Amino acid sequence: MTRTALLSLLLVLTFLGLADSWYLAQTALDGDSLACSIQGLESLNGCNQVAQSAYSKVFGLPLALYGVFFYGVLFVIASVLFAVSWRMLYRASIALGVIGLLLSLYFVFLQFFVIKALCVYCLASMVISFCIFFVTLHLWKRFALVKVLDPFTPVIPLTS
Repeated sequence: MTRTALLSLLLVLTFLGLADSWYLAQTALDGDSLACSIQGLESLNGCNQVAQSAYSKVFGLPLALYGVFFYGVLFVIASVLFAVSWRMLYRASIALGVIGLLLSLYFVFLQFFVIKALCVYCLASMVISFCIFFVTLHLWKRFALVKVLDPFTPVIPLTS
């Protein structure tokens, strides 16, 4: 895939993650219940149980607000990478991709083994985070692994 195609995919993924997290954050802040009943998938109807668990807040803020920040920062980084190809931005995107992947694995572990309920929105965020990780990894390998002295030096891709 080309750099533009990968960055476009990253923008779409971060937008989807932002929308998912925004919905979760808004309902948490308003104190509303999540709409999570899916016909035929009753095992994924634990959204409200997950959203109201002790693990749904960090430092008193809904976990989804951190997701909004995470996806928002990645969206900005991907947008800026369209204009400039700085190695530092590729480094930041892969770092956030790894963080998102690891946190998603931890949150899914909590849902399966501690809370014992599954949230379809949380699982969607996990899938998005996994995809973001692989896109940022591909961007890093293909366009940022060149020898540069200054992190702000434009990266010249190894292949087009």
